Amino acid sequence: MDIRKLQPPYAITTIDPYLEPFSGEIELRMDRFRGKRGQLVGRAETLRDFANGAMYYGIHRTDTGWVVREWLPGADGVCLIGDFNEWDHESHPMERKDNGVWEIQLEGRDALKHGQFIKLWVKHAGNAFERIPAYATKVSMDSRLMKLCSQVWDPEEPFAWTDQHFRMAKEEAPLIYEAHVGMAQDKEGIGTYREFADNVLPRIRKLGYNTVQLMAIQEHPYYGSFGYQVTNFFAAAHWYGVPEDLKYLINTAHEMGIRVLLDVVHSHACPNLGEGLREQDGTDYQYFHAGGEGWHPAWGTQLFDYAKPEVLHFLLSNLKYWMEEYHFDGFRFDGVTSMIYRDHGLGSAFTNYGMYFNMNADLDALNYLQLANELIHEENSEALTVAEDMSGMPGMCLPIEQGGIGFDYRLAMGEPDYWIKLLKDVRDEDWNMHGLWYEMTTRRPQEKVIGYCESHDQALVGDKTIIFRMADAEMYTGMNKDYHSPTLDRAIELHKIIRLISLTLGGNGYLNFMGNEFGHPEWIDFPREGNGWSYKYCRRQWSLADNGLLKYEWLNDFDQAMITLARENKVLEDPQAVSLWIDQERKIITFSRGGLLFLFNFHNSYSETNFFLHAHTVGEGAYQVVLSTDEVRFGGNGTVDHQYVYHTEYRQGQGLGFSIYSPCRTAMVLKKVQG
Repeated sequence: MDIRKLQPPYAITTIDPYLEPFSGEIELRMDRFRGKRGQLVGRAETLRDFANGAMYYGIHRTDTGWVVREWLPGADGVCLIGDFNEWDHESHPMERKDNGVWEIQLEGRDALKHGQFIKLWVKHAGNAFERIPAYATKVSMDSRLMKLCSQVWDPEEPFAWTDQHFRMAKEEAPLIYEAHVGMAQDKEGIGTYREFADNVLPRIRKLGYNTVQLMAIQEHPYYGSFGYQVTNFFAAAHWYGVPEDLKYLINTAHEMGIRVLLDVVHSHACPNLGEGLREQDGTDYQYFHAGGEGWHPAWGTQLFDYAKPEVLHFLLSNLKYWMEEYHFDGFRFDGVTSMIYRDHGLGSAFTNYGMYFNMNADLDALNYLQLANELIHEENSEALTVAEDMSGMPGMCLPIEQGGIGFDYRLAMGEPDYWIKLLKDVRDEDWNMHGLWYEMTTRRPQEKVIGYCESHDQALVGDKTIIFRMADAEMYTGMNKDYHSPTLDRAIELHKIIRLISLTLGGNGYLNFMGNEFGHPEWIDFPREGNGWSYKYCRRQWSLADNGLLKYEWLNDFDQAMITLARENKVLEDPQAVSLWIDQERKIITFSRGGLLFLFNFHNSYSETNFFLHAHTVGEGAYQVVLSTDEVRFGGNGTVDHQYVYHTEYRQGQGLGFSIYSPCRTAMVLKKVQG
């Protein structure tokens, strides 16, 4: 990045004129960014040479032996302990270098061996304690001592990557399949990286998704945290296998033409003492804010001090490591709202622009996110970054040069909440079509969003997925294809319609959590004391979708059809849909996008026999239905004719279009077959 070009006025205030009154605050943020970047790298063009902590710290083989380094500025003494010295606390003292770095050189190639367990013995203020190195790349349980330790990981044969030529153009809209490796198998137990690669990736490819977003990959000691309480930021979670197994997963995805995003957690850290970063050197302010400021009031986790250069070095090096070592193609940043406000956005509705630009905004966190985005896109120009921000911070997905934070996409977090509110609180006949259009299409100018109707949050115990909310108890008794009831028929019909409109109208990308595509029943409940440490609900029952007698097959097949249609016609690459007609009384929404015409009828009983579908945005010609939620293969009644060819005509007072039958609670997509 040419730092000289970061000068006001910034384009962000032209893109969104409502930001003009806050231009001073934006300029302050950018001044702080320039200053922080200069503090880290001077006038260097790139951050890549700065973010090399993983190459310096941790355990490394040298020409003559091994070197171990750790940043522990508050320590009074440090020793290396482990299998190699029978856990002797005094035999291998580390030498203090400049800036709080401790180092030990071990002579001989066999001084440390692959698979050995090691830890640090740290002395501080008269106390001594064990710590896992912050840059540990492999952490697992020492079954003899029954404690988590860092492992020397230096296999004789390095993993043989075959994905050197894989690149997916950033312009191709992300169709994201969000997944948790451990619960991705039918078995009542923890799935592995290799099982996911061999069993689940082929399903994802068949469905048509081009991106996998992996949760719970960074090391976490409590399986039930869903991976959001990280202890060891450079280590691939031991729950699912060894590092080479994760590399096999990603390499396999790349061979299938699927990009892989890491759900990265830099918003907070696990509070466990001795397993993660908490009081690593004996102080409470090494990586985190000191005192109460260093604790999240709702999550009970530790909060990074983004003002510290050493912390920025650690976090930026972490991003580069996952890209270089594991070939990740980008990141979904968890908990961005919590990062960028001093009150963590708790209880804030963000109803006016002033709430984004005041003393509550954490400029250090915002600057870190700008640095992170600059680094990621330097490392791989096609990489994708996605922000989980519910506040709607303006500029989150604008380039840094324009005064933005630099993300490529943000999650449209209001959309699943909107669907839940409709299904929970509003009768079908009272659904507001104009409100639905507004929710699906309103976004910050020139900022891209990932649309979705439900993610893992709605599938967790205590909440309900869309189909479970609609079908409830009948999910247990009514999913045979020959069973019909008003409740189940409505659930099947709306499940398809809601997903299709969320995909085609709700964003510039799309996200689905694994299993939701076919209406996976019940909830996710991780093993815990309250359920007898059971894995019964911590898995995905793919067999339900594969069973030809159950309605899950219909939903799975429809998801494949709609994803394939969107991808083949580049629907989401078209920046936005164009409204053609919204009819509140008849509950109809029509629009065009990607050269296709979309007709949604949400009415629970009224079918329009002679609806005039406008086509002026796509042009005159002949059209056919290419997808309908009412197709027999998706459990529909087959009332929509896919063979009939509709010819446009000009009508006085209506314009260009054609008449078509629109059945109640049905959506259809039409494509021009003749120009």
